[in-house]
Amino acid sequence: MSTEMSFLGAHFSAQGGVHRAVLEASLARANTLQLFTANQKRWVTPPIAEEEVERWNAAIVEKGMKKVMSHGSYLINLGSPKSEVLAKSKEALAREIKRCRQLGLSFLNIHPGAALDRSEEECLNQIVQELKELQPLFPDDRLHLLLESTAGQGSTVGWKFSHLGFLVHALKGVIPIGICIDTCHCFAAGHDISTEEGLDHMLDQVDREVGLVHLYALHLNDSVHGLGSRKDRHAPLGQGEIGWNAFKRMMNHPKTRKLPKYIETPGGVPLWTKEIEQMRSFECAPSKDSGLDCFGDGS
Repeated sequence: MSTEMSFLGAHFSAQGGVHRAVLEASLARANTLQLFTANQKRWVTPPIAEEEVERWNAAIVEKGMKKVMSHGSYLINLGSPKSEVLAKSKEALAREIKRCRQLGLSFLNIHPGAALDRSEEECLNQIVQELKELQPLFPDDRLHLLLESTAGQGSTVGWKFSHLGFLVHALKGVIPIGICIDTCHCFAAGHDISTEEGLDHMLDQVDREVGLVHLYALHLNDSVHGLGSRKDRHAPLGQGEIGWNAFKRMMNHPKTRKLPKYIETPGGVPLWTKEIEQMRSFECAPSKDSGLDCFGDGS
């Protein structure tokens, strides 16, 4: 694929071995991917066998995949007030980090956590302290830990950019840290990215609260529910409340064009293949004079 293309992929299955996700991604004409490196619904997971690491490395080189991301377990909650859950979360995250480094991944994406019966401030402070203790697992910056923006369901933190900014600024220089914005979550949290003005406003707010330099990736999902619903339910691209025009803008906006993008819509490989093709059709070639040959709305 052309080196001018941005990194675009989806969340592919590692069933049968992590290398299988790379093969699926290639069939879908992706040049990056996201995967679970282990069962996301179990606390204890085994390390990846060296034979599988070799198959993974061979597939990555053969298919030319870069900027690969792992999505962390949904069980992890570093903000939990329950000591047993917190201990299991730290152990699970440590294993995730080790697997990601074993595979040479660029990013490990996690949901920040949930406050449950405590205040957001207490939850955020605890997350910072727990992540600081994992510093020895990051001997270099080849792997970045990304905190995902959330929809704000229940007591989850991370739906306000001020939450993410607090975490990033407390942790930068300690571990390689950044954020990943999920478009469905962002819309559900109240940011109207369906319009050109709304997308610009959201990105300006991210720059003020977090710093765009810390925005490393996007999860591309349409939203079943409306603006500000605080409900996390993904829809196929262009079939939800956000709409295709927003995703075209993200493919070409100067602040998001070069960010790796990972589709997480329901539907599986056949749908992701079509969505990747549609997103590629929106991508404009660089222009020497204007930077882009096209930019704006699409139908």
